[in-house]
Amino acid sequence: MPPIKKPVADMQRPNSGGQVSQAPNTMKPASFDSILTESRALLPKIVADTVRTMENELTAIRDSVRMAVVFERLSKVWERNKQLPVAAYYAAKVAKLENSEKKLTFAGQFYLQLMENENSPSVQTWEAGEAVSCLEQSLKINPNNEETKLALATGYIEGTGEPMRGVQILLAITREKPDDIPANLLLGRMSIQSGQFDKAVGRFETILKVEPENKEAMYFLAQAYEGKGDKKKAIELLEKCKKVVNDPGFSNEIDQHINSLK
Repeated sequence: MPPIKKPVADMQRPNSGGQVSQAPNTMKPASFDSILTESRALLPKIVADTVRTMENELTAIRDSVRMAVVFERLSKVWERNKQLPVAAYYAAKVAKLENSEKKLTFAGQFYLQLMENENSPSVQTWEAGEAVSCLEQSLKINPNNEETKLALATGYIEGTGEPMRGVQILLAITREKPDDIPANLLLGRMSIQSGQFDKAVGRFETILKVEPENKEAMYFLAQAYEGKGDKKKAIELLEKCKKVVNDPGFSNEIDQHINSLK
């Protein structure tokens, strides 16, 4: 089933052609120094001079509270100038210095969002590693935060060389809450990727028992049935998904795929 190119509100789409990457990522991460150098070259001179002044200010500071203030200012300058990986780096510096669960989780999520839209594989790998670092520290503060666990699992699965660590986090969640929707969605998508279509069907059907009109579960369940060779069931689910989403662009894409199955 081809990925749907037109975004549909409230319907999350997978990366990489409609599937979650399960193979270990062997790409060497970029260095922050290389990212900083490239980003600095894109700044207007007056902004670059301001950044350099703040960096020089940091060299004279030994107090972590004062350092956090300067890192926060740096993050905002880089963000205003649309150099988001560098902005995320300094936001994470603040979060780690303050050891704030909220800020660590935010920084981790920020990195994951950047990772999803990153064109450079090496920068993407760096962003994934930084996300994992922030989210692991956040979980040390609050080990029971499910949202953070899910984000950490996503970082491991989609961006690092350790996807099975992410899988184990998700399986632990479903052992405690068998009908957990986000965890079952990720596990179901991974089952499709690995060709375990029966397992995928079970995951998505579990979700639809809780939320009968869950668009993602319906869409990926159709993928799973197509993988099993049950085109009739796949078409039935796609027709239903089309009605629930109610978007002309999405409907057009789905109609094209349905025609290819007939």
